[in-house]
Amino acid sequence: MTDLRTFLVASAQGDLLPWAAQREAADRFGLTIAQVEEDALQVDLLPLRYTRNRSTVSTAGQRRLFASRVVVVGCGGLGGYVVEELARLGVGTLDLVDPDVFEEHNLNRQLLSTPGLLGVSKVEAGRRRVLEINPAVTVRARQLAFTPENGRELASGSDAVADGLDNLVTRRELAATCRELGVPFVHGAIGGWYGQVATQMPGDDISPLLGGLGSTGKGLERNLGNPAFTPAVVASLQVAELAKVLLGQGHLLSDRALMVDLRAMEFEVFRYG
Repeated sequence: MTDLRTFLVASAQGDLLPWAAQREAADRFGLTIAQVEEDALQVDLLPLRYTRNRSTVSTAGQRRLFASRVVVVGCGGLGGYVVEELARLGVGTLDLVDPDVFEEHNLNRQLLSTPGLLGVSKVEAGRRRVLEINPAVTVRARQLAFTPENGRELASGSDAVADGLDNLVTRRELAATCRELGVPFVHGAIGGWYGQVATQMPGDDISPLLGGLGSTGKGLERNLGNPAFTPAVVASLQVAELAKVLLGQGHLLSDRALMVDLRAMEFEVFRYG
């Protein structure tokens, strides 16, 4: 890779690598954009797209994000925003898991949905969107429902799992699988003006919080619905937690939950268990 690195260094603007140089390197050396980005980060060149990250995420941190794999289970209201933000942040591998296709009632809030994508699988729409906005990300679309039987295969080896589910039973099963595997799990739930976020790290047990949401079904969302703004807010909070998990920095919502009341514009952190 010496020739590639020589080309990248010569094409850089200081320590920033423009998108045009990444594309040219991929064409010239027969590589993927992901392979070019990996090499650039290895020699401390920051792809120019991440310039506005750098006051928050160092080049070493960007390298760590690129080497990370996150599984997003549920790619609708919450999951669509999580996918978009993780791709823009520069997380290197995203596995998208959801059995559903877009329906008309999704259009009010689900970032990945458009009238032209009605009937298209949510994970396929997510895959296309990721490749459109950040081709350096490796994205895998898994059009299937999470179950306890397939959960170990889906989550094993990942650096974190994001909760984009709208079903209480499946959410508890996903949290239990992550607990068994020792994989960090970032939970989010929404309904109407309200939401909650929490993080289950290895050794934690988030089940007391999830049990409080109800026993079966879709929980608050069934009665309260969801406007456009609630999933955007809660998903962004989840991505902030995921970034802290992947970067190994900051104070996580571990053994704590953040309750969001957008109608009163109040945010409350409490301990559960």
